[in-house]
Amino acid sequence: MSSPDPQVRAARNQSTSPAARGPVVAVTGAASGVGALLTERLAASEEIKQVIAIDERRGECAGAQWHILDVRDPAIADKLRGADVVVHLALDLDLETDGAARTAYNVRGTQTVLTAAAAAGVHRVVLCTSSMVYGALPDNELPLSEDAELRATAEATGVGDLLEIERLARRAPRAHPGLNVTVVRPAVLVGGTDTALTRYFESPRLLVVAGSRPAWQFCHVEDLCSALEYAVLEKVDGELAVGCDGWLEQEEVEELSGIRRMELPSAVALGAAARLHRIGLTPSPAGDLAYTMYPWVVSGSRLHDAGWRPQWTNEEVLAELLEEVAGRHTVAGRRLGRKDATAAGAAGATVALLGAAAVVRRARKARRRI
Repeated sequence: MSSPDPQVRAARNQSTSPAARGPVVAVTGAASGVGALLTERLAASEEIKQVIAIDERRGECAGAQWHILDVRDPAIADKLRGADVVVHLALDLDLETDGAARTAYNVRGTQTVLTAAAAAGVHRVVLCTSSMVYGALPDNELPLSEDAELRATAEATGVGDLLEIERLARRAPRAHPGLNVTVVRPAVLVGGTDTALTRYFESPRLLVVAGSRPAWQFCHVEDLCSALEYAVLEKVDGELAVGCDGWLEQEEVEELSGIRRMELPSAVALGAAARLHRIGLTPSPAGDLAYTMYPWVVSGSRLHDAGWRPQWTNEEVLAELLEEVAGRHTVAGRRLGRKDATAAGAAGATVALLGAAAVVRRARKARRRI
């Protein structure tokens, strides 16, 4: 019997290659941050058939099919047709964004993507929130299981949005039968990120609230992307926590970072943070402090059971974070110039901020007297 024509053999090989059998994956927020990293990773994977990239601007990944639009636009349903999985990463958690605008974007965007995915026949949506949704509480177990109750409140930056996204994720399969939703919850995310928790390490002193017991667990963006890829390939599903193995005590963080602590009574620290945020001196509300006071470490057992392992340790991620923030100067979440930061370091971070608040109050009183 003669052998098949070379073109026929090539076609057969192509039709049975892993990529040909793999899923078509759409990624929102694909032009920057975690979305850009994941898009590049999936486009290079032999297990992925095609990547559809969606954002308000075109990104740099040449191996993806790009669609430029806002994720709140219902027209996104047309762009999702033919996709098997959607990874929704178009979230705004910027500290400087107006809170109401941020919520409108994050919640409406997630609602639209879930509804559009169901209408387009997508069978799985992967959402990314944060392990912050478990809440930072003094009675938290170390570590928390994925099934632990979500006890966070909306008092910290963006956490209210993330809790609402979690609620949408739980309702979606009931509202859209046949649609599966996976939620990935990373620990303190590091790698080109800017959050209240990464800014904590830009301070001249590490604020420690008396009587608290912080425990630090990090997640490198590369590990988050590999965990998201596991979810895309359906190697694991449900509610997933992701982070480095174990955690660091506050004393270990101080030793590794070389940054000394400033310890304050709870009432002073929380009261000052609330006042400074209220008068607009700092972007971080007092609720952010809880995540530096109490543990919210996660086990990541579901990913581990599926064979996933982090490639980064807490010590390695902390070292990268310290390298990233070198030269930046922040007090209570507010970025300072070099001159201001030197003064803050000399006087103590919180004392400097309290002094700034007093100056603002005196200035306001002076204006009222004029």
